Amino acid sequence: MNILFVASECTPFAKTGGLADVVGGLSQALAKSTFSKMDAPRDVVVLIPKYSQVSSSPNAFEELSGRMLIPVGDSVEEAKVHRLKVLPPQWTATSGKGKKQKFPLKNLRVYMIEKNKYFGREGYYQNANKDYPDNDERFIFFNRAAIEFCKFINFVPQIVHCHDWQTGLIPAYLKTVYQYDAFFHSTATVFTVHNIAYQGVFPRESLFLSGLSWHDFVPEKLEYYGGFSFLKAGLVYADKLTTVSPTYANEIQESAEFGRGMEGVLKNRTDDLYGIINGLGYEEWDPQNDVHLVSTYSLAAKNVAAKKAVNKEQLQKELSLPVNSQKPLFGMVSRLDPQKGHIKLAELLPKILQYGMDFQWVILGSGSPEIELMLKDLMKRYPDVVRFVAGFRNELAHRIYAGSDMFFMPSDFEPCGLGQMISMRYGSIPVVTKTGGLADTVVPWNGVKGQGNGFLSKNHTNASLIDALKQVWDLYLKPEEWKNIVSNAMSENFSWDRSAVQYHHLYLQTLVKLKFIP
Repeated sequence: MNILFVASECTPFAKTGGLADVVGGLSQALAKSTFSKMDAPRDVVVLIPKYSQVSSSPNAFEELSGRMLIPVGDSVEEAKVHRLKVLPPQWTATSGKGKKQKFPLKNLRVYMIEKNKYFGREGYYQNANKDYPDNDERFIFFNRAAIEFCKFINFVPQIVHCHDWQTGLIPAYLKTVYQYDAFFHSTATVFTVHNIAYQGVFPRESLFLSGLSWHDFVPEKLEYYGGFSFLKAGLVYADKLTTVSPTYANEIQESAEFGRGMEGVLKNRTDDLYGIINGLGYEEWDPQNDVHLVSTYSLAAKNVAAKKAVNKEQLQKELSLPVNSQKPLFGMVSRLDPQKGHIKLAELLPKILQYGMDFQWVILGSGSPEIELMLKDLMKRYPDVVRFVAGFRNELAHRIYAGSDMFFMPSDFEPCGLGQMISMRYGSIPVVTKTGGLADTVVPWNGVKGQGNGFLSKNHTNASLIDALKQVWDLYLKPEEWKNIVSNAMSENFSWDRSAVQYHHLYLQTLVKLKFIP
């Protein structure tokens, strides 16, 4: 099976958020996994723009000979294609018995489209927190270039997997402009929505640049309240739709609060919409081999409690919190956004202390200046309780996951969420709101059965969150039960291999339904 991944980001080359992790992690898992003895080989090609700040060694790319000509409006733009010669060292598969050996994924290739006019800029999508005014033209060019790229390298995709609004026009092109092109006669499209809040809505005049027909500029297809939505194009024209958790797939169909105006479109395509939980990069997030930790640990070594205590003490010292092994420590690692619930912490903290729940709190993140000021003020008011570190420091994030006893994610909505999965991998128990991927991955603790991996707030109210915090406080005071919930959390499987199986089955189902394979 030939699979083309098209996205605006892919780790470790270009990343602003979770989208990059999904593209990098899922493409690797699909390339290296064998799902059955009858499984046919898969060739996976990843295509992203070649931004000026792409992370890689300067000699890692080779420019392919020839040029692609891409129509944009009434002009033609020339594009270059670069191929990554050497995959990142973590992009490997393992084989052999006993001592496993790693080998390169020969069936996984990475290409980039170069056009300095569009991608040789300081930011990927914006500068100084303002979207580039020509984002429509930039990604019209990239979408059309992605289709022409297949011909350029003579790669006939059976599945084109598109991600978010930046690639939403590709399904539309293949169903209209390229519908009679024999090269794509047996090509199906899958479109994944990572966060429906980002929709790529532009003025109706952008349709002219795209080369799509004005006959399709109607509410049932491309038109969106008088504008032109790239996201809607993907939702309407793709053969199958996915999003990043089953609960989020339901939420975005049920109300405008979650669907952000697309709930009607999604409801009409409910039979084609699937929720598949994202995976986690287990090589990066591995407490047994994490180079950022003062003391590594694992369930197999039976040293979790002792080693986490060492990491907790180190974290308290590093951030100048009172060193006290008996005080449960909460971590928060996320961008500073109203969605993420930092404001709830500021509202809840006086009540938490009033109820005698003497937690410590360590918060790491960047984003909203208003939330940053609020957290700094919180730290001044509670100097022995709260530490906030502005910005994002990867090595500190690792130490927070390892040194914290619990992890707080009171999100208003969360399509999937990685923080709760990482925290469980490190034995930090998640306390979350019941939404999106949080509801799908966090199983409420049941003390009678000894089952569960965390705590769910039934709704977004402060009263419900206080109740969840009381439950985790009470459990922490019971060492044997706490040991059980930590073991449950660390035993969860959130690897990309699990997600890849579901995507593989969806690809096959799509091709069979369209009669592209028997």
